[in-house]
Amino acid sequence: MRTIAKSQIVAVVAALLVAVPPALTAPRDSIPTSADIVARMAERDAEMRAVFSGYTVLRRYEVVNKHRHAEMLARLVCAADGGKQFSILHEGGSSAIRKYVFRKMLKAETDASHGETRESTRIIPANYSFEMVGMAVVDGRLTYVLEIHPKTKSKYLIRGCIWVDATDYAIARIEGSPARNPSFWTKSVHFVHTYQKVGALWLAASTKSVTDIRIFGTAELSISNFNYASADSQIEARLRP
Repeated sequence: MRTIAKSQIVAVVAALLVAVPPALTAPRDSIPTSADIVARMAERDAEMRAVFSGYTVLRRYEVVNKHRHAEMLARLVCAADGGKQFSILHEGGSSAIRKYVFRKMLKAETDASHGETRESTRIIPANYSFEMVGMAVVDGRLTYVLEIHPKTKSKYLIRGCIWVDATDYAIARIEGSPARNPSFWTKSVHFVHTYQKVGALWLAASTKSVTDIRIFGTAELSISNFNYASADSQIEARLRP
């Protein structure tokens, strides 16, 4: 299952919330159980992990509150094993936000992409219990909506809902809050992650969140991902005459 970048929550962040699509109704016997959906998600995830070769993507960060603003453009390289590395291409605005928010976010996401931490953050039965809520349409595609309940109070786990694509059984959207407050300085966090289909994979599209921070006050974070390139396509490009 997809590893969630909980580091995007860990930072003192925030952003405008995306409206939640209304749930659809359908005859009860036509809706699969949460156990069925989670099992199909696991099957699909195993298929994708078997052929995953990594990717490179550009990511833009922006934090705004009443008194401060900062932005950063970074290149993210995700290896075939899921490990992540960032390089900063450009940054501007508040030096405090850049130091205490952006850089901590990059470090936390890098750390969470390796070893045991990565496994402990995945949306799988080992880390969560699931409850079927209904169905909804996201970007024109039918999805199943499930509540997820973390089994431990980890700052890397979340409490909220996931929207699972009814065709690909991949996560299309996540909305919620950290299972445990990620920092003394962070009073509350609410976020929305969205995903996009890139080839056969579903990869991060955007994050929008609102965070109440003891020092900065209410802040808004926006993260957008663009210019995805698979590892295979990068190799092919380098080999072209």
